[in-house]
Amino acid sequence: MTKDQNIKYLFEPRSIAIIGASNDKGKIGNAVINNIIRNGYKNKIVPINPKGGEIEGIKTYKSILDVPEEIDTACIAIPAKFVLESVKECANKGVKYAIIITSGFSEIGKIEEERKLVEAAHEKGMRILGPNVFGIFTAEVSLNATFAGSIIPSGNLGIITQSGALGLSMIGQATVGNVGLSTIVSVGNKSDIDEGDLLEYMITHERTKVILIYMEGVREGEKLVETLKRATKIKPVVIIKSGRSTRGKMAAASHTGSLAGSDTVFNDIIKQCGVLRAENMTQAFEWSKFLAHNPLPLGENTVIITNGGGAGVMATDACEKYNVNLYDDLQHLKTIFSPSVPEFGSTKNPVDITGQAKAEDYTKAFNAALHDSEIHSVIGVFCETSLFTNKDLDAAVEQNYNQFRSAGKPIVFGLLGGQTVADYIRESRRKNIPVYEDVYEGTEVLGAMYSYKRYFEEKEDEIVDFKFDTTAVNNIVEKVRKEDRSFLFSHEGQEVMKIIGIPVPKSLIATNIESALQSARTIGYPVVMKVVSRDILHKSDAGGIALDLDNDEEVISAYEAIMRNCRARMPRAVIEGVAVSEMVPNGTEMIVGGRIDSSFGPTVMVGLGGIYVEVMKDVSFRATPLGKQEVMSMIKEIRSYPLLLGVRGEKTRDMNVLVDTIIKIGSLISCCKGISDIEINPLILYEQGMGAKAVDVRIILSRNER
Repeated sequence: MTKDQNIKYLFEPRSIAIIGASNDKGKIGNAVINNIIRNGYKNKIVPINPKGGEIEGIKTYKSILDVPEEIDTACIAIPAKFVLESVKECANKGVKYAIIITSGFSEIGKIEEERKLVEAAHEKGMRILGPNVFGIFTAEVSLNATFAGSIIPSGNLGIITQSGALGLSMIGQATVGNVGLSTIVSVGNKSDIDEGDLLEYMITHERTKVILIYMEGVREGEKLVETLKRATKIKPVVIIKSGRSTRGKMAAASHTGSLAGSDTVFNDIIKQCGVLRAENMTQAFEWSKFLAHNPLPLGENTVIITNGGGAGVMATDACEKYNVNLYDDLQHLKTIFSPSVPEFGSTKNPVDITGQAKAEDYTKAFNAALHDSEIHSVIGVFCETSLFTNKDLDAAVEQNYNQFRSAGKPIVFGLLGGQTVADYIRESRRKNIPVYEDVYEGTEVLGAMYSYKRYFEEKEDEIVDFKFDTTAVNNIVEKVRKEDRSFLFSHEGQEVMKIIGIPVPKSLIATNIESALQSARTIGYPVVMKVVSRDILHKSDAGGIALDLDNDEEVISAYEAIMRNCRARMPRAVIEGVAVSEMVPNGTEMIVGGRIDSSFGPTVMVGLGGIYVEVMKDVSFRATPLGKQEVMSMIKEIRSYPLLLGVRGEKTRDMNVLVDTIIKIGSLISCCKGISDIEINPLILYEQGMGAKAVDVRIILSRNER
């Protein structure tokens, strides 16, 4: 469906019906209505139960159709066999949203039953959240329409979770960690409303400062990418996604009826959206909490202030690991910190105020950093000494934190010590002070903030609108389909490359030795020969390739060898002939690809190419459409990127051509609906200004046009 303009009524309903409300304390309907009342929801509450009467002192209707007032949202908590009829009644009543708490649908294989729910709802313009959800909480209207067993603390973190059980545990973790929620909602089976829809509310919701999402699988990935890009330009988004491992993907599919998809693709694409991906729940809450309560730094310069040299070195290592840039203007550091550092200390970064430092010494050093415009964030590291008491820690940590926060400058603390320090950390964290038992933990949250800051401040990347003759490409695709093939021969793939302006080697098709010789002489030696067969996709495995042929004799021998090898290894293969192509000069072998991802739609890939690509797996992915800035960032992500800059006297490779090639492949996979996969391997990339050539092109057709 198109973007939901009424999504606010799901989160802030003016009236809410509970279908399945009950006085029986053992039923979910009772827990939901009790939570709504206990949380102080001030708008209209309408219990629905066939017995009528009163529930929790509120007049109860036998059917939602009996309610005289309009109903914005209905929570459905009844057995699965009655849900469809209830959905139809809600839709006929004009209810805007149905929250189906009931389970027993696609997550256990009942896909058709779930589809009928959505059809019945959409027929009257109603939307469905679920089935298989725990409900929704919104601080804005004090609504707790969940069956959570504890009070949900109000605050600034918005949570979307695919897992109901995990969502309930998040509520518990939020309570223990003093992380207040602006809203929490579970999407369950995502039969209709998904993360993209729910984000529309959270993007503009002022109370929500940070968004945390738990996902198991992606549906409508193209919509999600577009929404996440808008969201992260306004506020931070943290995602946890399960299903990294093979077994994890299987568990995710059986749990919610959704596929986890390729984790590498997911990881690269949400990074493209500016999303922070957390490894686990603890990390996600730490990042979210810090981002919700602390200002973004104004610049990149960070200073470590410590009373222990070794601890300072550890903090330095952590900064490198989490991409936190240490300020290194030695003269300026000396000017700033000399008044607060003993002669046997160090004003270099880390700034070492030595083991004799007391609370006032830390405060003096912190103040110097606080009031210097060249320093944008601080990491305070304390090693426990006999000179410190809990009172000293209060003065050194809490008071300074409050000053930094008021001034709009982030600071984190790593406190290393025994029981006294551990007790202090526990108490301080309840006050949302960023104190950690390890310097790596504190530096990691600062690193997450800097990652978001860099994306937030990036200039908008202008999408490249590359045009080409789509009709010519579609004509080739249709010809192949008529021949009942699912892939293009190499010469057809080369023809497509010519249409979109990617250079390919000169090539001719030979059907016998005589025509092979004529083709080689026309192209000019040296040449390459490759078998052309609809049954042989991996030519090298079948012995169907011969390289660097310098004369007629070698062409004759190669032709005979290719035919002999292919007939021996694949006797049933129909051989159309042999492609004779120019032997292109050596360069850096790259792979550029495009495919229709099952979750995200049209995507592109780049990496180090050649025969080892499947072993090295040095590739990076992005979703289309793309701008040159984004393409350049994906190229820089691959481990072999330094090779493109030139090594041992080599010149830089032609990066502009590589960028253009990726954009052209992205446009091809996006615009030509009959193509599912494109692969250029290798794309020979030459020195700057010398271009590239697509040596081997593989194009696979989709089973059905998109």
